Parts: sequence; structure tokens; C-alpha cells
Amino acid sequence: MNSEPREFHVHLVSDATGETLNAIARAALAQFEGVMVNEHFYALVRSSRQLGRAIEHIKEAPGLVFFTLVNPELRKELLAACAAMKVPSYDVLEAPIGAMRQFLGAAESHRPGGQHDLDQRYQARIEALNFTIAHDDGQMLDRLDDAEVVLVGASRTSKTPTSVYLAMRGIRVANVPLVPGMPLPRELILLTKPLVVGLWASPERLVQVRRNRLNTLGEVRDTSYADLDSVRSEVTVTRKLFEAQDWPTIDVSRRSVEETSAAVLNLLAERRQRVE
Repeated sequence: MNSEPREFHVHLVSDATGETLNAIARAALAQFEGVMVNEHFYALVRSSRQLGRAIEHIKEAPGLVFFTLVNPELRKELLAACAAMKVPSYDVLEAPIGAMRQFLGAAESHRPGGQHDLDQRYQARIEALNFTIAHDDGQMLDRLDDAEVVLVGASRTSKTPTSVYLAMRGIRVANVPLVPGMPLPRELILLTKPLVVGLWASPERLVQVRRNRLNTLGEVRDTSYADLDSVRSEVTVTRKLFEAQDWPTIDVSRRSVEETSAAVLNLLAERRQRVE
């Protein structure tokens, strides 16, 4: 009996960069284990000729077709081709656009990808990422006020990965480490424009993460850096400091970077609403 797993093909057809389509497909595929899926990606499909090439590839390796084509003619052409090949096809934007159309009482523009806006958003993300890298781990404190968000926390509280994740969303982020026995930088205390958020973790979680870090580095000496009593004291001092500065705080003990970033974005949105 042949026990080799069956190979499946998934085709992703987009009239833009396909970032949204790819994210949706990946999220869906992540729910299925033990299957072999070949993804075929066709981006910036904006003419019948470009779509024809995609259709030819689909004929060669029939499979599920996900697409985002706002041009009605191209959409009809792809749907007709898929029906003729008897392969399933799904417009992943059909339901959201339909809901928006009904809610807003307006017709869609059929503008492929909103490319100009996409380019601007991409440029904003690149600029934010460059800013965040330059302001990682307490660097360039003299330009801290140019940040939109400043993350503050002890070592191993996910400051850097959270900063980078937020930067990929177009947010200019700086992060400043708290070092036991060292005063807060004056530039940090005087901040008025950025949202300053304190990140902290339970002593037990912090010790676990720090010990894993030391093991990775091959460090075997005893150190207060991962000593439970020392870390408990450090966490207590950190939380009192956050309270004294009236900074919002996030417990990252059991949060993923994505969850921490979402919490920061919520705090930023609330702050912007208050300002407006």
C-alpha cells in the first residue's frame, strides 16, 4: 500500500503585492498538519495577458485558487477559467468588500491594490524600522523624543522584538533598558511626546528566560542576573519606578511578541483619542 502523502497545490493570484492574500493563506494552512502543500504565487496581475500566464500554470498543477482581483473583468475571466478546469476558486475580498459596500453605502473604486497608498505605507515601515534599529537598547537618547513609542524594561522583557514588530507596522519605536543600580536617563524622564510603556515579567519567568540566555551563551558562572531573589528585588523596583512615572505597563510573562505589540497599539490608539 502506498503511504506517501498526497501533494496539494494552492494558487494565490493577486493584483497587488499579495501581502494580504499570502497572510490569509498562510494562516489557514497553519491549521493543517501532515499535508504537503505547494504554494504558487502570482503578484501584480493587472492585465488579461498576465492573468493568462497564471491560468496556464494552474492548468499544469490544478489545485485550490485564492485570489484578490478587484478588476471585474479579470475576476470574471479567472472564475470562468477555474470553472472550466473544475478547480475551486475563492475571492478572499468578496465578503469584506460586500460588507463594506453595504455598511458605507458606497461603491468600490476597483483600484488594484491601492498601489500609491501601498507604496507610502511600505516607505513608512522602512523608515520606522531604520529608526527603531538606530534607537535599540538605549542608543541615540538625544533623539528619543522623535519616537512615537518608547519601551522601557529590564533585560529579557522582549523590548527589542516588540520594537521591531511594531516598526513593521510603521510605528517609530525606541527602547531603553533598565539596569539595576543605574538611574533613569534624563532624556527618558523629560519625554513629553512619545508614549512610554513599561514592560515587566514575573520573577520566575524572567529567571527562566535569563537562564536560557546564559546557557545559549555558554555562561556557567553564578550571577545575580538570573538569581531568583535578586530578580524579585529587581522586578519590585522596576514596577515601583513605572508607577512613580505614571507609565502604562504590560506584563509580558505569558504574552507573545504579537500579543504585547497589540497591547501597545491599543494604548497608542487610546492616547491618540484622548489627544484628539
